[in-house]
Amino acid sequence: MPRGTASTRFPAGSDDLVTEPLTDIIDPENFTPRLIALLSNALVWRESHELRRRFGLGTNDWRVLSVLAIRPGASATEVTEFIGVNKAVVSKSVTTLAERELIALVDGPRGSRPLYLTPAGAQMHADMLPVSNIGQDIILEGMDPAHVQALNALLRDMIDKVREAPTTDAADLETAVSRS
Repeated sequence: MPRGTASTRFPAGSDDLVTEPLTDIIDPENFTPRLIALLSNALVWRESHELRRRFGLGTNDWRVLSVLAIRPGASATEVTEFIGVNKAVVSKSVTTLAERELIALVDGPRGSRPLYLTPAGAQMHADMLPVSNIGQDIILEGMDPAHVQALNALLRDMIDKVREAPTTDAADLETAVSRS
């Protein structure tokens, strides 16, 4: 097996191991994508824990209910695009929510399957909404409305930039590395 693979054992003090931090690294305390991810992860963990404890549903289930509260009759594909997650995640939540009779799948035109909240689903949405709102209250505490509006505009702009940015292929990466 080639040296350095997962099953290879290196003797202590081997010259092949990187034992000191590298010099060309991100600053973890000031790398914005990391900070945004940490904030998002912390909010999702807190919300999901509380939603599971109270309602036996998680954040992904809440997101589907929330989209259908905003866009009744959306398809699973539209829900996927709106919340920006994998189709399999939405499919699992749709199955869970339909089994609990919180949403209904209806036969639509040309084989589509519009999704709607049931009355129980609308009530579940109302019951879950305060848990989600608490997360927003936590991160916006102490901010005046103008700063909140500016922050949200900035975040929407960042999302648009990421969505519009071309993907980086190997040649682009080599060019970027050679410039630094």
